[in-house]
Amino acid sequence: MLLHGFLENASMWDFFIENFKNSHTLIAPDLLGHGLSEGLGYVHTTEEMATQVKSIIDIEKIEKITLVGHSMGGYVALALAEKFPKMIQKLILLNSTPKADSKVRKQNRDRAVSLVKKNKNAFVSMSISNLFAEKNRIQFTVEIENLKTEALTMSAKNIAAALEGMKIRKGRSYTLKKITIPKYIIAGTEDPVIPLKEIRVVAEKTETPLIVMEGGHMTSIENREELLAFFREIL
Repeated sequence: MLLHGFLENASMWDFFIENFKNSHTLIAPDLLGHGLSEGLGYVHTTEEMATQVKSIIDIEKIEKITLVGHSMGGYVALALAEKFPKMIQKLILLNSTPKADSKVRKQNRDRAVSLVKKNKNAFVSMSISNLFAEKNRIQFTVEIENLKTEALTMSAKNIAAALEGMKIRKGRSYTLKKITIPKYIIAGTEDPVIPLKEIRVVAEKTETPLIVMEGGHMTSIENREELLAFFREIL
């Protein structure tokens, strides 16, 4: 089960699905308000998104899953693992964290919501570019523009709803620590969203193996071959 991040959709996993489609069953949903999934209101909580994912699992009659969550998708994966721990075989947090938003981070979310309501295009353009390590922004110009184009199909309401949901999510470091299944955090060396120094502390406190890869917050693009090799080893 592959869970995308904020402003993304299931298509972010196309490269990996192509590489595993003949050996694994892969499910990559569009989370609430993203891609082709409609919104439900003015706040999309991680718990609501986890319920959406659980309904897919039930419909497909799947008993055990490996969960991979990128950024916001990692928040959703942890919410699902907290409520239904027995169905999770492995858990991989990709450029994500079990920590709740800090006071400063919550204030930044509020400013982001205000900007989205005033100028969605400006918010999307700035947000997508800032996900990449600064040194990679020219190299991945095409990918960045494609991400912006897809993100702009989202309504301002759904973007704001996701921001509000991430702002109020609870921390799940304890959930991650008590999980006894194979679990991993993959972090970028120059992640501008979740600094490596910060996630090292989280990994140590939650007793979670940390895999560090070159790049920023978009390891799936900036370092996808190394990420693919890791997936092959783990899966």
